Amino acid sequence: MINKGFEKLDSLIGKTKTKKPPAHQWQDFALRVINELNIPASKRNSVFKACKENAKPFVEKCLNDTKELCRTGESWKYFFKLIAKK
Repeated sequence: MINKGFEKLDSLIGKTKTKKPPAHQWQDFALRVINELNIPASKRNSVFKACKENAKPFVEKCLNDTKELCRTGESWKYFFKLIAKK
């Protein structure tokens, strides 16, 4: 065994990156909506805005209605139609 002296702590532990948790509950909920409806990256900001400006029960109802009524095609478009009808 060769003694190399002190090693950096990063090399011992491994380079693990911790994912920063969302600052607000609506951000976490928006990420859930994005994942469940497979919303494209170009529309992510719109989901965050909708979750920030609307009450969670309303957005949750729109999400559930979308999953129930739009089984084929791009369901995220239907979701935005429901949000816009507020």
